[in-house]
Amino acid sequence: VQLQASGGGLVQAGGSLRLSCAVSGGHFSTFSSAWFRQSPGKEREFVARISKVQGRTYYADSANGRFTISRDYAKKIVYLQMNNLKPEDTAVYYCAADRAAFPTTDPAAWNNWGQGTLVTVSS
Repeated sequence: VQLQASGGGLVQAGGSLRLSCAVSGGHFSTFSSAWFRQSPGKEREFVARISKVQGRTYYADSANGRFTISRDYAKKIVYLQMNNLKPEDTAVYYCAADRAAFPTTDPAAWNNWGQGTLVTVSS
């Protein structure tokens, strides 16, 4: 499966962005999907997951209440709507996919990755 992330950019604190991850080369409904992010000098960290089982979602504490992950089955796109962005949200954001129903938040549990898209939040 191939993943193509897009939608990053520069935004002021308090603003919003929507990231997209286009999925191709596999059966979209058989994969769970997630977003991770990585800041300079830091390890890649989990942001949000949407399971292939009933679309169940799970969020990192830092994202809960501000970010929403969703899937468009017709377009085969996974979205991450990010609201009330903060400077500490600045990072390269990566989408990931895996056939497991509930992959863990460990990046090593995810077998398919897209290229990153840079999100910069200015104060």
